Amino acid sequence: MADLTIHPDALHRWVVDLFLAAGSNATEARLVADHLVEANLTGHDSHGVGMVPKYVTALVNGKLKLNQTIDIVNDSGALLTVDARRGLGQSVTHQAMELAIARAREHGVCVMGLRNSHHLGRVGHWAEQAIAAGMVSIHFTNANSIHVVAPHGGAQARFVTNPFTVGIPRRDRDPLLLDFATSAIAHGKARVAYNKKVPVPPGCLIDADGRPTTDPAVVFESPAGALLTFAGHKGYALAMVCEMLGAALTGGDTSCPAEGEDVSLRVWNSMLTIVFDPARIGSLAAFEKSAADFEDWVRSARPAPGSDGVRMPGDPEREARKARAGGIVIDAQTVAQMEAAAAQISAALPTLSAMAGR
Repeated sequence: MADLTIHPDALHRWVVDLFLAAGSNATEARLVADHLVEANLTGHDSHGVGMVPKYVTALVNGKLKLNQTIDIVNDSGALLTVDARRGLGQSVTHQAMELAIARAREHGVCVMGLRNSHHLGRVGHWAEQAIAAGMVSIHFTNANSIHVVAPHGGAQARFVTNPFTVGIPRRDRDPLLLDFATSAIAHGKARVAYNKKVPVPPGCLIDADGRPTTDPAVVFESPAGALLTFAGHKGYALAMVCEMLGAALTGGDTSCPAEGEDVSLRVWNSMLTIVFDPARIGSLAAFEKSAADFEDWVRSARPAPGSDGVRMPGDPEREARKARAGGIVIDAQTVAQMEAAAAQISAALPTLSAMAGR
């Protein structure tokens, strides 16, 4: 099977149909489709529709629950802890962010701990939700699944990719969006490379003996290797902070293995989020001018050899949205996995090949 190019609207309808067939209500199905397709549109295929097979596997094995409503388990106004009850991350995290934004409007700031969510997807999506409300947000996220990242100095995986995310809104310019895994590359990007049968860049992986490799198979086949953290000890230290704040502090599961449990069937996230109103900190006009002046100064740097110039955090996603607006390319292996997932849910779902006009 060849790679397919599918219009975002058609891909969105397919995801909605699949989750409706699985039992999601209309709002939940739409939120999942919005999130996954947007991840593809922004160039993050690792967190896009290729996650559907993983979700279906978790659902049929009882590791994911549909149509969940978050529970508030601790509430002191500007500080909250909510439990997602293993619900679809795209739905329960949307609910949690709505609550955090409302509290930030009321108090100026909200510190919100979210625990026990199923895979909550591209964390930048939640920063964008805050940005749309005029709020700054900072996110520390952990994941509880198959261990795929080795600590600095270690030759075995001990945690997952633990992303760090910041969103900063601006009225007259594009927002700044920082969103990266603390591993050298995201686990999903290794999955995309594995499906395409292409190597990953040097410095991202070690094999089962701890030796450097560019073969993504070491993350998905036995004997298992591991992803490395970005920037050596610095990425490792930030990953530890994300684990401690995102999970240990919020009451979520850390990456310590549970006795006798098959973690391969689950992707659970916990997250500590700080949301605040920049207008309540000082002069918004002064912030806008200072930020714009600094951006202009940074962008004025002469391009390095082989570079097309300085870009701001969030620019790559905006460029990808424009480039992919007319069609998203899904590799053949991912298409096959998605078709198999759809067959698990409903034989009546239209195939991706038909949607691509083949």
